Amino acid sequence: METKFRIGISSCLLGNEVRWNAGHKHDKYLTRTLGKFVEYVPVCPEVEAGFGVPRESFRLVGDPENPRLITFKSKTDHTDRMLAWARKRVRELEKEELCGFIFKSESPSSGMIRVKVYNEKGMPHKVGIGMFARAFMRHFPLIPVEDDGRLNDPLIRENFILQIFTMKRWRDNLAGKPGMGLLVDFHTRNKLLIMSHSPKHYRLMGKLVATGKKVSIKDLHQQYQLQLMEALKLKTTIKKHINVLQHVMGYFKKQLSSDEKQELLEVFDHYRSELVPLIVPITLINHYVRKYDQPYLKQQTYLHPHPVELKLRTHV
Repeated sequence: METKFRIGISSCLLGNEVRWNAGHKHDKYLTRTLGKFVEYVPVCPEVEAGFGVPRESFRLVGDPENPRLITFKSKTDHTDRMLAWARKRVRELEKEELCGFIFKSESPSSGMIRVKVYNEKGMPHKVGIGMFARAFMRHFPLIPVEDDGRLNDPLIRENFILQIFTMKRWRDNLAGKPGMGLLVDFHTRNKLLIMSHSPKHYRLMGKLVATGKKVSIKDLHQQYQLQLMEALKLKTTIKKHINVLQHVMGYFKKQLSSDEKQELLEVFDHYRSELVPLIVPITLINHYVRKYDQPYLKQQTYLHPHPVELKLRTHV
């Protein structure tokens, strides 16, 4: 990517001292590593809704689907105030063209999943969603989202970052001259990436593009983006990657020597047995792509879906 693209983030994760106790939850990976490639749009629901720093802490109470936002000690209900602010804020975020959002885990305003909701007996259950996070996800159902806690999992981290970079590429595609040509080109470049997440969506999206002239280009783009993001939300597996890697190997059947074929198959077996990470077979394939100047594979985002500096395929 030549320029940074925007993603939203809970402000405390950037090191801003906006939490209830005037503290922060600075995440160095997000600021120092991922931050080299994205421009963050910070949001702190409590501060932006007019609550001070420091402040009395909040918690969610009641129905997990429609909880109340109550202060911990004084039991003051600030639900309506927070909901009114959240509805206004998500509309404002439309102009930011966000390609993703990273929420603060467990927060009653920004937690994406498993937020504590207290019942009438004062017992907490991790079944809630933060009020702003819920409003955001309803308003932007196709924008990739994650929370800082889940991003500590290498597979979840790689999947989320892949989604935001793909969203950026899709936005760039829409910014070009409207028509079937750009969509066909985008789909061609991302075929193997989609296959690695969902062979089912790979087949459905191929049919969608092939019959695309039967619907308006606007409807076609909407349907395609929906299926694209649905596919990428599904986790990759070793089995799915092996399927794609074997598919890729087929493009070299006339070029590879017997020794090179054997080496590639051995590396695939090592990856299948979890003796090496995905980056090992990918690196070898990229070597052959360059060596034999394979034009179709050169343009496949599957082989370079995000900057190597992020080191994302070394643990999966």
